[in-house]
Amino acid sequence: MQTYFTYKSRPVVRKGKTIYYGEMAQPYVVQMNILKEAEQDNLTMATAIKCYLVKTDTSAVKRNADRETLYDALELAAAWLAKTDRK
Repeated sequence: MQTYFTYKSRPVVRKGKTIYYGEMAQPYVVQMNILKEAEQDNLTMATAIKCYLVKTDTSAVKRNADRETLYDALELAAAWLAKTDRK
Protein backbone atom coordinates (compact mmCIF):
# COMPACT_ATOMS: atom_id res chain seq x y z
CA MET A 1 0.00 0.00 0.00
CA GLN A 2 1.35 3.40 -0.99
CA THR A 3 1.42 6.12 1.66
CA TYR A 4 1.22 9.85 0.99
CA PHE A 5 1.99 13.02 2.88
CA THR A 6 -1.27 14.24 4.40
CA TYR A 7 -2.63 17.59 5.51
CA LYS A 8 -5.69 17.57 7.76
CA SER A 9 -6.09 13.82 7.11
CA ARG A 10 -6.22 14.15 3.31
CA PRO A 11 -3.46 13.10 0.89
CA VAL A 12 -1.21 15.67 -0.81
CA VAL A 13 0.45 14.50 -4.03
CA ARG A 14 2.86 16.60 -6.11
CA LYS A 15 3.99 16.00 -9.67
CA GLY A 16 6.16 18.76 -11.03
CA LYS A 17 4.44 22.08 -10.39
CA THR A 18 0.99 20.52 -9.85
CA ILE A 19 -0.27 19.46 -6.43
CA TYR A 20 -3.42 17.42 -5.82
CA TYR A 21 -5.13 17.56 -2.44
CA GLY A 22 -7.83 15.07 -1.50
CA GLU A 23 -8.86 11.55 -2.47
CA MET A 24 -9.75 10.72 -6.06
CA ALA A 25 -12.47 8.35 -4.78
CA GLN A 26 -14.34 11.36 -3.33
CA PRO A 27 -16.59 13.68 -5.39
CA TYR A 28 -14.05 16.55 -5.35
CA VAL A 29 -10.29 17.18 -5.16
CA VAL A 30 -8.33 20.42 -5.26
CA GLN A 31 -5.72 20.91 -7.96
CA MET A 32 -3.05 23.52 -7.22
CA ASN A 33 -0.75 24.82 -9.94
CA ILE A 34 2.43 26.59 -8.82
CA LEU A 35 2.75 29.66 -11.04
CA LYS A 36 5.77 31.40 -9.45
CA GLU A 37 8.59 30.40 -7.13
CA ALA A 38 11.32 32.30 -5.26
CA GLU A 39 14.50 31.30 -3.43
CA GLN A 40 14.61 31.96 0.31
CA ASP A 41 17.35 30.61 2.59
CA ASN A 42 18.39 28.02 -0.04
CA LEU A 43 14.79 26.76 -0.33
CA THR A 44 12.46 27.18 -3.26
CA MET A 45 9.14 28.59 -2.06
CA ALA A 46 5.92 28.93 -4.05
CA THR A 47 4.87 32.59 -4.28
CA ALA A 48 1.84 32.25 -6.58
CA ILE A 49 -0.54 29.30 -6.66
CA LYS A 50 -3.77 28.84 -8.62
CA CYS A 51 -6.29 26.57 -6.85
CA TYR A 52 -9.13 24.70 -8.54
CA LEU A 53 -11.94 22.72 -6.89
CA VAL A 54 -12.41 19.90 -9.41
CA LYS A 55 -15.18 17.32 -9.69
CA THR A 56 -13.48 13.92 -9.93
CA ASP A 57 -16.04 12.26 -12.19
CA THR A 58 -16.03 14.93 -14.93
CA SER A 59 -12.91 17.05 -14.26
CA ALA A 60 -15.22 20.09 -14.27
CA VAL A 61 -13.88 23.07 -12.31
CA LYS A 62 -16.37 24.28 -9.71
CA ARG A 63 -14.29 27.07 -8.10
CA ASN A 64 -10.91 28.71 -8.50
CA ALA A 65 -8.78 31.15 -6.51
CA ASP A 66 -5.26 32.55 -6.29
CA ARG A 67 -3.06 32.25 -3.19
CA GLU A 68 0.50 33.44 -2.45
CA THR A 69 1.72 30.58 -0.23
CA LEU A 70 1.33 26.83 -0.14
CA TYR A 71 -0.02 27.07 3.42
CA ASP A 72 -2.76 29.49 2.32
CA ALA A 73 -3.57 27.28 -0.67
CA LEU A 74 -3.84 24.16 1.52
CA GLU A 75 -6.04 25.99 4.04
CA LEU A 76 -8.36 27.08 1.24
CA ALA A 77 -8.37 23.56 -0.22
CA ALA A 78 -9.19 22.04 3.19
CA ALA A 79 -12.10 24.49 3.62
CA TRP A 80 -13.46 23.75 0.14
CA LEU A 81 -13.32 19.99 0.65
CA ALA A 82 -14.82 20.23 4.16
CA LYS A 83 -17.73 22.16 2.65
CA THR A 84 -18.28 19.49 -0.03
CA ASP A 85 -18.24 16.79 2.69
CA ARG A 86 -21.26 18.43 4.35
CA LYS A 87 -23.41 18.26 1.20
